[in-house]
Amino acid sequence: MHFRNGREAKNGDKIVKLQDGKVVAFGVLHSATPGNDYCNGYIAVIQNANDYACMCDCLHVDDLAEVLAEKSLDKRPKGK
Repeated sequence: MHFRNGREAKNGDKIVKLQDGKVVAFGVLHSATPGNDYCNGYIAVIQNANDYACMCDCLHVDDLAEVLAEKSLDKRPKGK
């Protein structure tokens, strides 16, 4: 199992789910089965109801989308 950028994926990894070049979910990967990079596993969402924001530690979602596009990570790879 591998993430969009080629890194090996393992259950227990903290992950972000991308859709149309934007982050739509954040959590922990679980129940994924090796050998499949598509529709495999679940995300246990980990999000506090409220969290503080230090602007120096944050990015606007549109700016993150630009970084993903620059590295060609904004598009889902074609199925095998």
